[in-house]
Amino acid sequence: MSLLRRPPLLPVVLAAFFMYGFDGNVVNVALPAIRADLGAGQASLELVVAGYVFSYATGLVLGGRLGDILGHRRMFLAGMAAFTAASVLCGLAQSPAHLVLARMLQGLTAAAMVPQVLALITTAIPAGGRPRALAWFGVTGGLSGVCGQLLGGVLLDGDLLGLGWRAVFLVNLPVGLVVLALAATVLPRTTTGRRPALDGIGVLAISGSLALALVPLVLGREAGWPLWGWAMLAATVPALLAALRWEHRLAARGGQPLLDPALLRSRVFRTGLAVNAAFMAFFAGFVFVISLTVQTGFGYSPLRSGLLFTPMAVLAMVASLTGKRLLPRYGLRVPIAGGAITALSLLLTALALQTEGAHHALPVLLTAMGLMGLGNGLVLPSLIGAPMADIAPERAGTASGTLATTQQFASVTGVAVIGGSYFAVLDHHAPATAAAVGSWLALGAVLAMIGLTARLARVTPASTPAPAPADARVQPA
Repeated sequence: MSLLRRPPLLPVVLAAFFMYGFDGNVVNVALPAIRADLGAGQASLELVVAGYVFSYATGLVLGGRLGDILGHRRMFLAGMAAFTAASVLCGLAQSPAHLVLARMLQGLTAAAMVPQVLALITTAIPAGGRPRALAWFGVTGGLSGVCGQLLGGVLLDGDLLGLGWRAVFLVNLPVGLVVLALAATVLPRTTTGRRPALDGIGVLAISGSLALALVPLVLGREAGWPLWGWAMLAATVPALLAALRWEHRLAARGGQPLLDPALLRSRVFRTGLAVNAAFMAFFAGFVFVISLTVQTGFGYSPLRSGLLFTPMAVLAMVASLTGKRLLPRYGLRVPIAGGAITALSLLLTALALQTEGAHHALPVLLTAMGLMGLGNGLVLPSLIGAPMADIAPERAGTASGTLATTQQFASVTGVAVIGGSYFAVLDHHAPATAAAVGSWLALGAVLAMIGLTARLARVTPASTPAPAPADARVQPA
C-alpha cells in the first residue's frame, strides 16, 4: 500500500533509523559516567563505542539479505523488538563486560532493523514520492547525531528517575514499544520476488579477518601488548587474503559473494572506498576523544558537552543540502574544498588544546566545531555517489552494501587507533595534550582523504558522479 495513503508509515520506519543513530552518538556523552559507575577501563570504553559499530557492520549486509528472504516487514518487527530488548540489557548492565556484550548485541539487532527502513521506503512509496522520503531519511540521520549529543546531555544532567547513564539506553524501551505497535499496524506485507543466497562463510571470514586486527588495537595497549596481540595482528593479512580467495571462488562458481571481486577491479570504486574509510575513521575517533576530554579534562557537564557538538551537527545538515546542489556543477572539487575546511578546523582544535587552558579554549573549539560541520557537510553528499560512478546497475546493491560495511569498519578502526593513542598519551600528560595528539591523527586522516579525493577526481568518468542507490547507507555525521 502506498505511503501517500498511509502517512504514518514514514515516521514509523524513520523512528527506527533515528534510534540506531541516537544510540550510536549518545554513548559518547555518557562515557565518563559509565567509567565512574562501572569502573570501566580504557579498553572497555573503546569497546562500548566500537563494539556497537563493529557488530552493526558485521551484520549489515546479512540483515539486508535476510529482509529479502524473510520479508522486510517481518525483519523490521523482529529487529525492532530485539533492539529494544538489547537496549534494556545495556541499561541494566552491572559490569563493563556486560555492557560491552549488550552493546554488541544492540549493534547486531540494529543491523537486522536498519536495512529494512530503506527497503520499505523503496517498496512502499511510489517513484514520484521516493526522493522526498529519502531526503527525510537523510535529515533523520543528521538529527539523530544532534539529539544523541544534546538529549543525551539533558538525560544525564536531569538524572531521569535517578537512573544516571542508564537512562540513555532505557529510554528506548517506551519508544521501541510504541514504534512496534504502530509498525505492526501500518507496515505493508510486501515481497521482492528475489531470494538471494546467504554467503555465511564470507560474513564470518571477512568479519573475522578484521576482528583479528581490531581486537589487539583496542585491547593490546592496556594489556601491555602481549604475544597474542602481535600474533593476531600478524594473522590479519593471510586471513583477509584467504577470505578474498573464498569470495573469488564463490563468484567464479556463479554464487553470490558478500564482497563481489569484480567491484574491486574498478579504480573508481577502490579509491572511493578509501575516501570513505579515511573520513569515517577520522570522524569516529575524533568525536570519541573530544567527548571524553571536555568532560573528564575540562570538567564540562554532559549537557554542556552535548552543546559543544551542536554547531557541528546543525551546520553539517545545512551544508549537506547546499553541497547536493553544488556537486552537479563543480563535481569533486566540492568535497575537496569541504575537506580543506575540515582540516582547518582540526588544526585550530589541536593548536587550541595545546596552547590554551580549558576555559580559554572553548571559543576556539566552538568555532572549530562549526567549521568542521561546514566542511563535513560539503563532503558527505559525495561519499556514496562518487564511488558508484561506474558501477553497473545490477551490482549497485552489492556495491552499496560493501560501501556501508567499509564505513562502519573504518569507524571502529578510527576509535581503536585514535582512541588508543589518546589513552597512551593520557598516561603521562594532561587530557588536553592527549586530545591534541588525537586531533593531529585525525588531521592526518583528513589530509589523506583530500589526496584520495583528488585521485578519485582523476579516475572518475567525466560525467556527473552517480547519485546514491536506493539502498545505500551512510553513518550519520
